[in-house]
Amino acid sequence: MQDIYQKNSDKTNSDRTDAPRRSDFYHTQNPHASIKRRIDILRQGIKKNNLDAVIIFSDENRRYLSGFTGEDGNYDESAGFLVITPKDLILATDSRYKLQALSEARLYSVFCYEKGIASELPGILKSSESRKEGNNTVKDVNSVPKKDINGTGKKDINGTAYPAKQSDRRSDRYKIALETSRLTFDLYSKIKKTIDDKCPEIDLVPADETLKNLRITKDTKEIEAIKASLEIAENAFVKLKSQIHPGMTEKEAAWLLEKLIRENGGDGLSFPVIAASGPNSALPHAIPEQRRFKKNEPLLFDFGAKLNGYCSDISRTLVAGEPDERFKEAYETLFDAQKKAVEAIRPGIKCSDIDRIAREHIDNSKFNGKFNHALGHGVGIAIHEPPRLSRLDDTLLEVGMVVTVEPGIYIPEWGGIRLENMIRVTENGAEVLNSLGYDDYILSF
Repeated sequence: MQDIYQKNSDKTNSDRTDAPRRSDFYHTQNPHASIKRRIDILRQGIKKNNLDAVIIFSDENRRYLSGFTGEDGNYDESAGFLVITPKDLILATDSRYKLQALSEARLYSVFCYEKGIASELPGILKSSESRKEGNNTVKDVNSVPKKDINGTGKKDINGTAYPAKQSDRRSDRYKIALETSRLTFDLYSKIKKTIDDKCPEIDLVPADETLKNLRITKDTKEIEAIKASLEIAENAFVKLKSQIHPGMTEKEAAWLLEKLIRENGGDGLSFPVIAASGPNSALPHAIPEQRRFKKNEPLLFDFGAKLNGYCSDISRTLVAGEPDERFKEAYETLFDAQKKAVEAIRPGIKCSDIDRIAREHIDNSKFNGKFNHALGHGVGIAIHEPPRLSRLDDTLLEVGMVVTVEPGIYIPEWGGIRLENMIRVTENGAEVLNSLGYDDYILSF
């Protein structure tokens, strides 16, 4: 296990000769081989669950399965969806994203819709004629004639979105699974009504069981991307520490850290920076305010960079001036709780057991009951992914999982401390991905 617990607090990846540098693997390596492997795994799930197709709506799974980086806007906006069958790959989007889709989703036929997802989904499912543009197939669903391929009078879509029926299934029904985690009730209702009216032979079912563990383990390229993202975040934080000064506000510190992450090469943030001081740091998800940093108070930072679509997540707590005894005791308790949890991580152990190890250590101290959230979570394309290091998650850890370990102690009206590292599960146990240590947490004001 990499010894993150040695006294090397501000020695980041950029100081190491063996450090992973910014990963441009999407540009220097062929990403389509990885995407094809992911599609093959999903198709195994399609076969196992007797499905004819899966429709993907979330931008994370769209990107993971196609390489298309278009992102949804508000909750009721979409950059498109994927239709994946045992034989066919379709990316449906609107004209804003057509050129981007053609460039990025090279394994997919690209359909452009004009009237919205629900209205044009039947046409997309039933389209079988196409025209070529660039390197991908592009289909305008409003101009494609529907074909009676089987001579049955039905508008079959064999060869595009409807695969040939499996021998053990009824030949007159199609089972299509929808990714429901990001599907609003309003959009689902519209899709259901349109399908019932125009494609009564289709049964819609949830795809949750097929998709739930799709991204739970990471391959080598994904690990490289996460490490590079973490390197940017840690280097930015080291620079932030040197610029914190008396009277700086939480908002100013949060903005400076975001600015440093972007200047260091980050594509953006994994999530809005948390910068909380004094009593505000007792709120695990505090929103930065105009409160000014004061001496002898906790300064809690939770932040992460995003690079090539992959997130990092790290928390560090500082103190301006000499820490009081409560701070020292809480900090040491969390340090030991995290170390115990990390040392217990190995393939085959329950996530809930890792949470229990850290929680029991804290609850057996004078800070009993002051750790009020789960110990950690998976990180990848999304900042929160399975598995959860939680009392409620009995998932067994596997090689290739990447999780956070982030115990915290929160005391109302005084403040809070959280220490967070990112961990990769290996055959031999835990690999700490961080290089930034914990010892140099005192700021000289």
